[in-house]
Amino acid sequence: MIWCKTTGPLFHKGWYHLFYQYNQESAVWGNITWGHAVSKDLIHWFHLPYAMVPDQWYDVNGVWTGSATILPDGQIIMLYTGDTTDAVQVQCLAYPANLSDPLLIDWVKSPSNPVLFPPPGIGSKDFRDPTTAWLSPGGDKWRITIGSKVNKTGISMVYETSDFIKYDLLDGYLHHVAGTGMWECIDFYPVSLTDSNGLDTSVNGPGVKHVMKASMDDDRHDYYAIGTYDPIGNKWTPDNPELDVGLDLMKGWACVQSIPRTVVYDQKTGTDLLQWPVEELESLRGDSVEADVKLGPGSIVPVAIDSASQLDVEVSFEVEQEAVEAAPEAGAGYDCTTSGGAANRGFLGPFGILVLADDNLTESTPIYFYVAKGPNGKTESHFCADELRSSQAPDVVKTVYGSSVPVVDGEKFSIRSLVDHSIVESFAQGGRRVITSRVYPTKAINGAARVFLFNNATGASVTASLKIWKMGSADIRQFPL
Repeated sequence: MIWCKTTGPLFHKGWYHLFYQYNQESAVWGNITWGHAVSKDLIHWFHLPYAMVPDQWYDVNGVWTGSATILPDGQIIMLYTGDTTDAVQVQCLAYPANLSDPLLIDWVKSPSNPVLFPPPGIGSKDFRDPTTAWLSPGGDKWRITIGSKVNKTGISMVYETSDFIKYDLLDGYLHHVAGTGMWECIDFYPVSLTDSNGLDTSVNGPGVKHVMKASMDDDRHDYYAIGTYDPIGNKWTPDNPELDVGLDLMKGWACVQSIPRTVVYDQKTGTDLLQWPVEELESLRGDSVEADVKLGPGSIVPVAIDSASQLDVEVSFEVEQEAVEAAPEAGAGYDCTTSGGAANRGFLGPFGILVLADDNLTESTPIYFYVAKGPNGKTESHFCADELRSSQAPDVVKTVYGSSVPVVDGEKFSIRSLVDHSIVESFAQGGRRVITSRVYPTKAINGAARVFLFNNATGASVTASLKIWKMGSADIRQFPL
C-alpha cells in the first residue's frame, strides 16, 4: 500500500492512497489491480477509479506492491512489481499523467518497462516490492531496496539509479537473516531519536536510527527492528541482534485496512517504535462512558454501554504491589501464541478487556496483559490478543497473537482498542506493541455485542480505569467525477 501527501485546490493538505486488490468474483491473483482513494483527514475517503490494471505483458499476471517517491522538482514516480506472462517478477515504473490534477487519477506506465529483472542467483518468483527511494551519500543518485531470498536466507538488495530507468545493483546486502525465507513488502526509513516529526527518507546521521520492516512469506508474519544504516558500506545493522528482522514482534496476516498511524521512536525504552492512531480519528468520537473498577482475582465485570461494535476504548490497569512482591517465580518464558489464551491463569495475569463478547460469553475476544516473574525476580510483561473464543463459526482460523512488551518503571499497563464489527486494533503502552485482529463473531454482533473488564489472575487484584467512546463511521464513497 502507498500513501502520498497531495496538494491542490480540492484536497489541500490531503492524502492520496494507492492499494492493490484482486477480483473477488474470480478469486484469481492474476486480476490484481491498483485502486486509489483520496482523503482530506485520513478518516473519510473517496474511492477513485482504478489507478493501474494488468494490461501489459510485464504485469498481465498482476500489478503488485510498490512505492512512491516525490522528487525535488515535484515529480512523483511509482515503482511497482509486475508479474509477467512467464510468471517472472519484474520492477516497473509509472508516473502521473497530469501533476496538476489533485486527484492523480490517470497514471502512465513507462515505455521502458520493465526496468528491473531478477539478477543472477535470484529466483524468478523471488524478486518483489520496491521501497520508496532515498538519496545516495553523494546526493546525485537514488537508492531502493527490494526483498528476496537465497535458499532460506531472507535478503534485502539495494539498487542505485539516477533516472529510475537504469539501475546498478550494489555489492552485498543491506541486510539478511538466515532461516527467515522470502522477504517481501520491505519498508526502510529513518526515525528521529529526539523529535516526534517524521523525517525525509534520505535523512541520516547523529540523532537518527533506521527502521527495517519485512513481511515473511513463509510464516505470514510482519517483523521490524531498529538499527543503524551505513550508506557507504551499504549495510544496516540491528541494535539488538536478538530482536532482528524475522525474530521479534509478529502479527497475524489478514486482509484488512487498518487505521492510519503515526510512527515515532520510543525515547523511553530506546528500543521500540510507538505506533498510534492519527489524531483525526478522534473526530469520530461520540458519547462516552467512564468507570474505575477494582478487579479481584478471577473476576469479570460488564461495562454499561448499549452497543459495543464501534468503539474507541482506553483503559489502564494497576496491579497491587504486594502481589507483585509475593508472586512466585515462573518457569519457562511465557509465549502468547502457545499459552492457550486468556483462560490460562497465572499469579499475576491475565487481565484486560473482553470485546465483541455476547452476554453469556460464548463469544469474546480478550485483549490482555500477562505478567510473570522470572528466575531473576524481575517481572516480564506480555501483550496478547486471544481469538480462540472469538467466533462459534467452525471454519474460521482462531489463534493467539502477541509478544513481550516493555513497561517502564512508574507506568501503568495501558491498552487502547479500536473495535469495529469484525476488526480489533489494539495498542499497548502508547503503541510499543500493536495487534490487529480479524474476528468473525456470530452472536456478539451489533446491539448484542458487549464489553467486559476481567482479571483472571489467581493471586493479584487489579484496579482498572476505563473510558469508552462510541464511534461514528469512517465513510468510503465513490468520488463524483
